[in-house]
This record gives sequence, C-alpha cells and structure tokens, in this order.
Amino acid sequence: MSIEFTRRVEAIPVYPAAESYGYEGELTKLASNETPYPPHPAVLEAVQGALGTLNRYPDPTAAVLRRRLADRHGVPQAKVAVGNGSCEILLAAAQAMLEPGAEIVYAWPSFSMYPHLAAMTGARAVTVPLDAAGAHDLDALAREVTVATRIVLVCNPNNPTATALAVEEIDAFVAALPRHVLVIVDEAYVEFSVLQDPDESLRLLDRHPNVVLLRTFSKVYGLCGLRAGYALGPESFRLAVDRVRQPFSVNALAQTAAAEAVRHQDEVERRVERIVIERLHVQDGLAERGLAVTDSQANFSWVALGEDRDEEAVYAGLARRGVIVRGGGALGAPGHLRVTYGTRAENDRFLTALDGALGDG
Repeated sequence: MSIEFTRRVEAIPVYPAAESYGYEGELTKLASNETPYPPHPAVLEAVQGALGTLNRYPDPTAAVLRRRLADRHGVPQAKVAVGNGSCEILLAAAQAMLEPGAEIVYAWPSFSMYPHLAAMTGARAVTVPLDAAGAHDLDALAREVTVATRIVLVCNPNNPTATALAVEEIDAFVAALPRHVLVIVDEAYVEFSVLQDPDESLRLLDRHPNVVLLRTFSKVYGLCGLRAGYALGPESFRLAVDRVRQPFSVNALAQTAAAEAVRHQDEVERRVERIVIERLHVQDGLAERGLAVTDSQANFSWVALGEDRDEEAVYAGLARRGVIVRGGGALGAPGHLRVTYGTRAENDRFLTALDGALGDG
C-alpha cells in the first residue's frame, strides 16, 4: 500500500518551467521573460548590507516595502499586499475566494499559473479564447460571468501573446460586471507597454472597489532570483491573502531589494527604453524571415511559425545552437514560440540560430 494524495493534487498541472540544455558553448536563455540587466547597484548594495541580519526573521508585515509602494503609487499602505512573487498572491487569492461550486474566468492562452487556481480549490475554471489578434475578448469574458463567478483574471499585457488592452477598455469591462466579482488585472509586464503610462491603471482602483492590480519585481526590476510581488486593491483583499498564506513568506533580502528598487524609477525608464529598442530590432528580424508576431507590449515576442513548420523541430534546432526559448505547445498554443528580448548580442544570436533552425526543416 502506498500513500494517497487528494484528487485536487492530481488535477493540478505541472508548471511548464523553462528547460536547460547541456550545451557546451555559450547558452543564450530567452525562455523565462527575465530582464537581461542586473539589479541596480544600490539594490545590490542594500542586499549586501542586509546579509548580516539573516539570523533574524523578516518583517512579517513587510512594512518598509509596503510603505514605499504606497508612496510610489499614491495609495494607502493598508491597500498594499506583498507576496513571494505575484504567483503567491494569485494562489492566496484562490484559497481565500474559491471553493467547489465557485467559478473563475480567464482568457486562454494566458499565464500558466491560472489553471492551478481552480484545480487546487475545486472551483470550476471557465476559459475564453483570445481573439484573432491574440488579445483578450472582453465581451466574451463578460458573457461567461455568472452568480457563481468569484474571480475574473485579465492578464495585461497578456502572457504569452504579449498583447495589451487600453485602460479605458478594462474600465468599461469592470463597470459592466456584478460587484461580487473580483477582477484581478495581472500587470507583470505593464512597465513595458507603450499604449499608455503604466500608472494610468491606478485610476481603476478609485473607480471600482472590486479591482486588484497585480505587479511584480521579477521583470523590469530584475529581481527574479529573490521573488517579490505585490497587489494594490481593497484592504479586505490584503487581509484575506495575508490570512491564508504562510508567515514570513517574503524573505528579508527580497524585502530589502524590492524596497530599494522601487526608489529608482529612472532606472526603470532606462531599462524600458532599451527593451523597446530591442523589441523593434527582434520584430524587424522576424518579419524579414517571414514570421508573423503579435503586437508586443511586453518584453517578449509571440511568434507564429505557420502551418508548414514543426514547432518542436524549430525549438530543438534553436536548442542545439545554444538558444533556449519557450515552445507554444507548453503554453497552450502549439505552432508558436515565445522569445524573450535579451541584449543586442543575445538577440542577434537568436536570429542567427533561428536561420539555422528554420533551414533544418
């Protein structure tokens, strides 16, 4: 007889982590939407200064980080929740709000964590296809909302398709929904969007008491390795997610790094400018090779390979040449590649490797 696990555990999908290969040369990793730039020097200095305090538990309330985020965004500190990456806040929101008989609605393909939320709670997941441009169909999402719906997720910009909606569209969408539905606008990539200033979405908080904005330090701030994310929304939401997640979930170094990073918005602007330049460079290179991409408002491209190309073959061809990207099949849309923007040298290496991989076929 062996130990037994619940049916819910069996239903939870395995998160599609990026693969690594035993490539003997230089490996170019463009699979995880990381920034190619290290943390700001002041962040590294702050982390170095905090190393001597690791014999103490971190602040369970993350007071300094939450205060700086509140000041940065002009919201009360009581409305700022922090977590071990934005994923932890998503998981905590599911624990706090979902149960058998409840529903969660989201577009698909979208962030790979979303299917976990219903599976782990016994709720029903209702998925809505993206439109032909790879963007959210808000009207279709709204039609799926019922009295059982507890959460609607809007990933903006969307991962993996990189498309984004204007704040005005989301505003009208939320206004038409019942007030019992929590709308989580997942803005992990919002700083990279040029549709509008990232802070424009903050007005959704003033207009709608059932909106939460979810953001992360893993992307533009370059803190993937420390895991810090945050949510802006009702105080009741913060209290609920704090109640269900483990104490001390954001470690001391992550709190220190994030609290310092948020003070350097000039560095954020410089990084975004460089990423946008690389976005144009990569998209031009893909167009020259006859490959279609969505209108990216993120730090990655969503590449359609076409019906006559095998995704796995192209993916493997890139890997043999030391370039790791993400295959669309693992993200819910076979026949695509998701390619993160790196440095100019890394992006050129990708394009060169892509020529070889396409030629293999």
